[in-house]
Amino acid sequence: MHTEFTWLKNLWQRLWTPMDVWLFYAMLIIYVMSLFLLYSADGQDFGQLENKTVHTILSFILLWVVARTPPQILSSFALPVYILGIFLLIGVHFIGITVNGSTRWLSIGITRIQPSEIMKIAVPMLVAWYFQRYESNIRWYHYIVAFILIILPVALILKQPDLGTATLIMASGLFVIFFAGLPWKVIIAAIVGFIAMLPIIWNYGMHDYQRMRVLTLLDPTKDRLGAGYHILQSMTAIGSGGIWGKGWLGGSQTHLDYIPESTTDFIFAVFGEEFGLIGNILLVCVYTFILGRGLYITLHATNLYSRTLAGALTMTLFCYAFVNMGMVSGILPVVGVPLPLVSYGGTATLSVMMILAMLMGIGNQQQQHARYHR
Repeated sequence: MHTEFTWLKNLWQRLWTPMDVWLFYAMLIIYVMSLFLLYSADGQDFGQLENKTVHTILSFILLWVVARTPPQILSSFALPVYILGIFLLIGVHFIGITVNGSTRWLSIGITRIQPSEIMKIAVPMLVAWYFQRYESNIRWYHYIVAFILIILPVALILKQPDLGTATLIMASGLFVIFFAGLPWKVIIAAIVGFIAMLPIIWNYGMHDYQRMRVLTLLDPTKDRLGAGYHILQSMTAIGSGGIWGKGWLGGSQTHLDYIPESTTDFIFAVFGEEFGLIGNILLVCVYTFILGRGLYITLHATNLYSRTLAGALTMTLFCYAFVNMGMVSGILPVVGVPLPLVSYGGTATLSVMMILAMLMGIGNQQQQHARYHR
């Protein structure tokens, strides 16, 4: 009996080894909450809830496998995944599926995928791998090459058009460059140059609907039933939740179908209406905890690749959460960015799980390195 118990205990420890328990518990809290939220946002229908459960089971299997894989082995897949992502983005341009005026999806028979989600992982992986190759002798032109590697997929995503995802994928690559040691004077010069180029970007780099979103952010009441509808309805829902919220399944804005895209981009408005300010604060605290844990893993990384990749993935995840909450709350323009681990979407769920799995893998590498040097 004692032998059987020991065997089960050892098996459990082996299965649990690659998991950073703090990240796992934080992820689990958000996931369980998202099931209740999605059921409410989808009109108390089990359709999307069942699909999300299937997506999550597949994602947990992927997470377990990736978290057990040493980061340096994963780095060997960086270039192939990046090239695959580029070809898929080109395929979107020619044979992509158009939904709501944007061509972002590819049909692969049994389902459809969004290649830009793959680039959330591929871009920081490739840039981190590139800097790892020249770790002992990084020169100024290496930063230029890294920037070109970032711009290529960003340009393809902008053609879909998808400004929000393109901007955040660019940010994920730039985070790697930052953690690789880009001098502060270059960063400041780049920020000043970007600000100087804003008039050119406004006039020649943005579509009419994108400029309208920015103008709507400044004053959503100018077009209440058009461009300002999304922001006004989401702000109304969040405001009506008050301090404690209306309770689960009690959101009037949600169940009267006033909130657009209530299961995807605007699911945070559903959460704010039903769980109020207290619920919002708790959710932000969980995301902040994931940010802190990711930065802790970054700080203790054992090599340049792990450090730059962990830092970039952590900041990317935080940016996605911040941008989604910001656009739903009316402090940022409306862009197509889902709320990590909460919004419905198979490809988005897989990409977020990959981010967490790679962070866990880097953290597991740190633990093994610490045990080895004791």
